[in-house]
Amino acid sequence: MDVSNAILDRRSVRAYEPREIPEESLNEILEAARIAPSAANRQLWKFVVIKDKERRRAIAKAAGGQGFVGEAPVIIAAVGLQPDHLMGCEVPAYAVDLAIAVDHMTLQAVELGLGSCWIGAFSQSEVRRILNIPEEYKVVALLPIGYPATSGGPKIRKSLKEIVCYETFK
Repeated sequence: MDVSNAILDRRSVRAYEPREIPEESLNEILEAARIAPSAANRQLWKFVVIKDKERRRAIAKAAGGQGFVGEAPVIIAAVGLQPDHLMGCEVPAYAVDLAIAVDHMTLQAVELGLGSCWIGAFSQSEVRRILNIPEEYKVVALLPIGYPATSGGPKIRKSLKEIVCYETFK
């Protein structure tokens, strides 16, 4: 599969088959995150892989009761290790760095026939507690990953004309 197809095929999966992910596939997904670029190549991140069924259920509860999160055979928590560091543009580096890394993982999952769903709706303090993450770190995203139980429908997106400006913001 080429990158264009992976981008077109990637969707938010909210129903997973009860099949385990081969360790080799999981390692390929984690490697995609590892090689992602980061500010000054500092890689100020950790990825917590959650496979335990009860812990996945607890994470789903901390994610506002989104049951499908816990149904995925694996959840990856993306954690920023230096949330106070701002880039020169006044944007937190950890948020950008982990957005790139998580996106790499979502696209690698598609390549492997897996699905994922970027979860940003969760209790920061509860997820930190469940995963024993120190308070000074920030969980940026939860990424349930598994084999999709259903096929996706067409993507509905705004046209380029609605989202793109040239030369100045207008």
